[in-house]
Amino acid sequence: MGRKKVEIKRIEDRSSRQATFSKRRSGLMKKANQLSILCDVDIAVVVFSSRGRLFEFSSTNRFLLLFPNKEITLFCVVFI
Repeated sequence: MGRKKVEIKRIEDRSSRQATFSKRRSGLMKKANQLSILCDVDIAVVVFSSRGRLFEFSSTNRFLLLFPNKEITLFCVVFI
């Protein structure tokens, strides 16, 4: 038995949408952490909620300088 494929579309129910956001956000942060450990790379993940709340993950301290006070309206970060 496998999992049912989830159709990617907006979740209309507000509480279900919030629960999904929370679970997927934590899963994304976990995967970013695993990738940084397995591949020995520096990773920064920035997520804004629908209410504008900022959530971030950084595998190193060098990314913490990007958002010291968490009061951000618009940003663009490119690392090559």
